[in-house]
Amino acid sequence: MSDSPVDQGRRTWVAITAGAGAIGGVAAAVPFVSTFAPSERAKAAGAAVEADISGLKPGEKMTVEWRGKPVWIVRRTKEQLDGLKKLDAQVADPKSERKPSELTPEYARNEFRSIKPEYLVAVGICSHLGCSPSDKFVAGAQPSLPDDWQGGFLCPCHGSTFDMAGRVFKNKPAPDNLEVPPHMYLSDTKLLIGEDKKG
Repeated sequence: MSDSPVDQGRRTWVAITAGAGAIGGVAAAVPFVSTFAPSERAKAAGAAVEADISGLKPGEKMTVEWRGKPVWIVRRTKEQLDGLKKLDAQVADPKSERKPSELTPEYARNEFRSIKPEYLVAVGICSHLGCSPSDKFVAGAQPSLPDDWQGGFLCPCHGSTFDMAGRVFKNKPAPDNLEVPPHMYLSDTKLLIGEDKKG
């Protein structure tokens, strides 16, 4: 073992250099590692979305974005709900039995396709080619609609029609009802789109 004296100046410079190298290495690694974390946009695209429905009046619709898709929240009137009962024979899938795991959660497999009859929550994308249907809430004869129209949605691209529960009418290009996304009520005025108690 050598008994030579320790060079304190050299030891100090080695310590400073090692410390600076470690700090520089961490500084360089942080941005690199952060690229593996999902971006805010990516988080938002898959995250559940809260909607305040306190200002929604009967007969009105609001739209929120969830996973890059428009989700409609429609507060149906009593007349619109009563009109649904007359349409079972005219719609292709009245009880939402087609593709239930993809299109209609169990809690929405009822005549209103909803948790609360008054509110429809549906993805506003036609099941034919992905167009967005237009609101046609007013009942009665109108261009491109039957004379006994009860209110609903018309896809302007190829003429598919949906009732106020998002059920597609028979003999239309769209094969399926509008999708009901997973959702739940946080309160009487707050909805959470993208999650439910089972999710």
